[in-house]
Amino acid sequence: MERINRDFKVNKNFHQAKWDEPIIFELHKNGERGVVAPKADEEIARTVGDGISKIPEGMLRDEAPNLPEISQARVVRHYTRLSQMTLGADVNMEIGQGTCTVKYSPKINERLARLPEMTEIHPLQDESTVQGILEIMHKTDLFLREISGMDRFSFQPSGGSQAIMAMAAIARAYHESRGEGDTRDEIITTIYSHPSDAAAPAVMGYKIIYINPDENGYPDLEAFKAAASERTAAFFIANPEDTGVYNTRVQEFTETMKEVGALSCYDQANANGLLGITRAKEAGFDMSFFNLHKTFSTPHGCGGPATGALGVLDHLVKFLPGPLIDFDGEKYFQNHDIVDSANSIGKVRMFNGVAPVVLKAYSWIMSLGAEGLYEVAKVAVLNNNYMFRKLMELDVVDAQYIRGKQRVEQVRYTIEKLFNDTGITTEDVQRRMMDFGMHYWASHHPYYVAEPMTLEPTESPSKEDIDEYVETLKHIFQEAYENPDLIKSAPHQSTCHQLKEESLDNPAEWAITWRSYLKKTSV
Repeated sequence: MERINRDFKVNKNFHQAKWDEPIIFELHKNGERGVVAPKADEEIARTVGDGISKIPEGMLRDEAPNLPEISQARVVRHYTRLSQMTLGADVNMEIGQGTCTVKYSPKINERLARLPEMTEIHPLQDESTVQGILEIMHKTDLFLREISGMDRFSFQPSGGSQAIMAMAAIARAYHESRGEGDTRDEIITTIYSHPSDAAAPAVMGYKIIYINPDENGYPDLEAFKAAASERTAAFFIANPEDTGVYNTRVQEFTETMKEVGALSCYDQANANGLLGITRAKEAGFDMSFFNLHKTFSTPHGCGGPATGALGVLDHLVKFLPGPLIDFDGEKYFQNHDIVDSANSIGKVRMFNGVAPVVLKAYSWIMSLGAEGLYEVAKVAVLNNNYMFRKLMELDVVDAQYIRGKQRVEQVRYTIEKLFNDTGITTEDVQRRMMDFGMHYWASHHPYYVAEPMTLEPTESPSKEDIDEYVETLKHIFQEAYENPDLIKSAPHQSTCHQLKEESLDNPAEWAITWRSYLKKTSV
């Protein structure tokens, strides 16, 4: 341990487990088994047959699935080793972009989601046998209506990007129902909103118009008004944007959309500091979504499972993906009629979303209550602005826009001076932070802020945690001047190695499934 100042230490003895672990398909050994299922008793076999002959022929595979055959001990070792090589909130500080990479989530909620009553139900069961989870999903819908002002929520989208795509699909269906589907082919967004606010509508075939910030970092209102027209289908924005700047004039933007007959869609992935303070409805939005796996503390294991809870006002309810869950005073049920089949955008995923994620969000909301949610927002803003003040005392750290004013739940800093002085990039700092068991995030691409450093402490860390994180950054900044090669060659104590990041943009150099890997390597 190296003492940096009188109060806090930088943990230099951190060393993450590192295993030269093959992927599970490479561990395959013909005939090896983890569990050997017993043969059926003769009486059972006489009653139900061999278990295969009654399956319709069209549902039978032509060949067995390509699954690895591995002993139980090898499976346990494999996944335990992988878990030891994974950064996570249980053993690491998740201050770098806290809600996106998962802030701390109460372990009791994880226990609830793993109860047999949750894990052993199936979405095709008769509704009378799953009243508990239907009630929880319905009540979570009611909670989110109150929090956002929206009139109805769907839990089908499996994440924020899919919720954005669903909002774009609803915008198209809405304008088509008014005979304007062909003419309204443009989506307006901002450069500091999440990239999915442009990418998802672009996948839907929309032309994307970007609004740049003014000198204070707010979306340029005059440029926005000039872009709005009879061709505009919708406006997508995150507020606060990823800079941490909250657009206090957002209602002028949504009013402009109303004037041209377009819809306003709120990306609330950055809602952690707004609970109980602002609502989408009062800001003039027609649609919004929350990431339950961010704001409402339900971790998504690296991209899934997750839930982008999608809410709309009354005039858009008929376009939602269905079914929705209702209560008739006696029982909870999946309402297929409330979403008119002639208007609904249809399912965006199977069934009604990821039920364990909704359960954990429900538990979190219930444990906090209205005052607790408000406290979450206040502490998240307090933590963020405390860290902001501490970092802005360092001469190598700066933050563009609204100087002297409070940010919300995160800040996109710049360490451009460090780069100009030493040649150390934000990616270098990111890799060096791994050596201290800490997470650090730079920015979405492209980098509109030079050498960006985006940090979001949320409500989870204590003052001491934040101080330790800042001290670690100070230590690395000092290393940048005294021993830059140490940082350039990092990480040294982590399981990770340095990647050829240019390869990430070349699909020929990577494979996302074992099957695609075999195809590429067999050529």
